[in-house]
Amino acid sequence: MQPAAATNGVLRHPEALRWFGTAAILSVGMIAGGYLLGNGLLRAKDAERAVTVRGLAERDVTADLATWTISYSASSQSLAEAQDKVRRDTASIEAFFKDLGFPADALQPTGANVNSSTDMNGVTSFTVRQRLALRTNDIARAQKAVARQFDLVGRGVFLEEGSGMAYTFTKLNGIKPEMVAEATKDARAAAQQFAKDSDSSVGKIRDATQGYFEIEARDGDAGGWGSADSPYKKVRVVTTVSFTLD
Repeated sequence: MQPAAATNGVLRHPEALRWFGTAAILSVGMIAGGYLLGNGLLRAKDAERAVTVRGLAERDVTADLATWTISYSASSQSLAEAQDKVRRDTASIEAFFKDLGFPADALQPTGANVNSSTDMNGVTSFTVRQRLALRTNDIARAQKAVARQFDLVGRGVFLEEGSGMAYTFTKLNGIKPEMVAEATKDARAAAQQFAKDSDSSVGKIRDATQGYFEIEARDGDAGGWGSADSPYKKVRVVTTVSFTLD
């Protein structure tokens, strides 16, 4: 019975109690640390069994909006003469689009300005510049207008640089969900090939990032003076997807 009494005496000592408490805390900490370390290694191992791939989706579309800003000008030493020339040009342009079947409200003025300059002989010249904008959803008719744009030159209208037709596809939101699904499907197909090579199978999606949607001319056509953008577009999106491997 004496050893028990001796033990009880030790436990009553304050320093011994502190020592046993510290030892107990360290033991619990080591056990918890070992568990967390082991669990972390398991998570790291799972993270290694994953593959990150990119999926591509492309779709050919036709523009549904055509816009054409027509800029023209006239110069003269007489401001009145320059203004009169611009008024005649405006009437010629309006008649041009009317002959092609466009409604009157499809063509709207968007601005005008007057510049003056004086040469070394003290002679002042005036340049009057006018801009009209065509906006239409009739793509076929817009293409006909572009094909005949030099008829305006034949009527004496001086078209300035930048007076080209631009075509826009405005219905992107309507095809976004389907294209994202196509890109994800394409990414999964690539992941399945990786899995096949490593004797694994593709599991769930761990992480996914949708890229930007790009709309470009399908055939690489570009706008500019004397030419027009193409109404035939290609929509493209790339997604980055991480899949687990089982």
